[in-house]
Amino acid sequence: MPEPPFEALRGRRLLIVEDEYMIAADLAYTLEDRGVEVVGPPGSVDEALALVEAEGRLDGAVLDLNLGNDRAYPVADALLARGVPFVFATGYGREVIPAAYAEVPRCEKPIEMSALAKLLASRMKR
Repeated sequence: MPEPPFEALRGRRLLIVEDEYMIAADLAYTLEDRGVEVVGPPGSVDEALALVEAEGRLDGAVLDLNLGNDRAYPVADALLARGVPFVFATGYGREVIPAAYAEVPRCEKPIEMSALAKLLASRMKR
């Protein structure tokens, strides 16, 4: 049975958007090991947008703010339009995030997995 921070995520479909392979693989493995169905992880804005459009049910998402030379804001907008809750995973401070995303929680890198799980669970409805 997953530990408490992860229990609320069990059986959920989460999109992971991350361009650094090792971080993406670690996130995916850790979440899958705790009963989460991971979608992706795409490493670019275009790939992420294609997945958001193609996937049926998405219960939540983790977005790396910086994807190569692009920012993940178009992906954030697509998720907001679908009503999919998400968190930003970033090493950047809140001051670089536009006011339009002020309500979106930030999980600082390096990511502490139980903190990420708590943030995601708090954003999702059962």
